[in-house]
Amino acid sequence: MTLVSDENPLQPPWLNAPPVDPYPFEESHDLRVGPKLHPALDGLLPYIGLWRGRGKGGFPTIEDFDYAQEIRISHDGRPFLHYESRAWILDEQSQPVRPAGREVGWWRPVLVDGRATDELEALLSTPSGVMELHLGKRTGTQVEFATDAVVRTATAKEVTGGHRLFGIVEGALLYAQEMAAMGHPLSAHLSARLVRVGG
Repeated sequence: MTLVSDENPLQPPWLNAPPVDPYPFEESHDLRVGPKLHPALDGLLPYIGLWRGRGKGGFPTIEDFDYAQEIRISHDGRPFLHYESRAWILDEQSQPVRPAGREVGWWRPVLVDGRATDELEALLSTPSGVMELHLGKRTGTQVEFATDAVVRTATAKEVTGGHRLFGIVEGALLYAQEMAAMGHPLSAHLSARLVRVGG
């Protein structure tokens, strides 16, 4: 790609500009530091933090498995949460075997006239080629999501839907996830209990 030529003698303003400093805005999973929490996120405040724990997985097409997981839910002062999850398979002695699922995305409260409702949107993406749009609702410290749309790459497994239930119970983050995939209807897939280790 040629940026400057006889046909295009103008140089883009960034071509010879000096380097930029690192990203200058804070993002935090710890409410004691970083930007002020956006008021639209007040109802989701209990979820903000760094969480770690273990769970059980399975599906009709695979054997059950044990896993560990770390979830980081953070904010940068705007009206959405950044959600990042990484998991790893555990053996019978609770030792790590291999990396497992990863997911990144955003939880967004639905705003009406600038104020948050109990309705939520979640956009989640995996390195396995699946992107999901979830619609949901917050009830107290419980969040429930159901898939509204799934987009897959040509090489991704056939995932067609999902349902997730999150809750803060006695200070811990609990969730259960169902998945529809590979010709099977919604079936139990993952469930875990994570404790706050940061934030």
